[in-house]
Amino acid sequence: MSSGFSTRFCRKCLALSLSVEEMNRFAVMACPDYNFLKKYGFSKGRPVGIQEAADRIVSDMVKSGYFIDFVETLIYVDSNGYMGHKYAFRGLDDVIGDVIQAGYSYDEATGKFFENQNKQITRNWGRLLEGDEYPMAVLRLDIAGNSLLVKNNPKPLVDKAYNELREIVENAVISRLGRLWIWEGDGALAVFMLSGYSRMAIFAGIEILSKMFIYNKTVNKLKSSVNLRISVHTGNLAYSDNKTKISRADIVKTALKLESKAAVPNSLVISESLAMSQDQTLLDVFSNSKCIPNSTNKFRVYQIIQGKN
Repeated sequence: MSSGFSTRFCRKCLALSLSVEEMNRFAVMACPDYNFLKKYGFSKGRPVGIQEAADRIVSDMVKSGYFIDFVETLIYVDSNGYMGHKYAFRGLDDVIGDVIQAGYSYDEATGKFFENQNKQITRNWGRLLEGDEYPMAVLRLDIAGNSLLVKNNPKPLVDKAYNELREIVENAVISRLGRLWIWEGDGALAVFMLSGYSRMAIFAGIEILSKMFIYNKTVNKLKSSVNLRISVHTGNLAYSDNKTKISRADIVKTALKLESKAAVPNSLVISESLAMSQDQTLLDVFSNSKCIPNSTNKFRVYQIIQGKN
């Protein structure tokens, strides 16, 4: 997370709007392991000034990487109150403006800030820390028949085709505020957490299949089509830079199972639990609910029939 925030307005907002105890309460809501009063010994009766508390709490939030979470907490409390009490934060618009000036955008659907993609694109949306867990959608992609493609075609042509596939995947994912977390020789994992993330993951999968259909018909120089299997599933997922940790997450293992056991070449499979949260217009392009043999995992399929001319 960036440490280049201008915090003057936030410190002023706290000092004008809250008591020391309230500042501490909302800081703990943003960062559960934090406790200003205990950290500085004020819980034992040592007096502390409002401005000193505001300065120290904001500084600690920035240093720990939870400043954005803290501002989001203030926005939520300003709109919804807390424990039946209404709060009116003086200067909160200026605080929000500072975060936006630092290179972030505000997602109304989730109440979260994320990096402004016109300025920067990183795998953690400019804010997630190791272990941060959020509801997300994961898109698992695999190249069907990868071994035969590699065996039957010159390496330069294979490399070119796979680089072009990656460009298609990245464009479909990033344009929907998702991130490509894993890219391997024959597979990928993309993650979505903003602005209707489950629908965005499904639309990304459909776009990838559609563009690869056109690619195989018009651009592909290989001896056979590049055929894909894609799955999408939702659940809670913790951010990590470690691929092994990501791969061990339940949501990712389920997506992998759906891709490997339910998807056929040039198809997108969505879990039944994901399908239940979608509107019927979108579900009309998918099959009826099916079940993986010898499993309780249900799914629906969207498929493109294609062949290389």
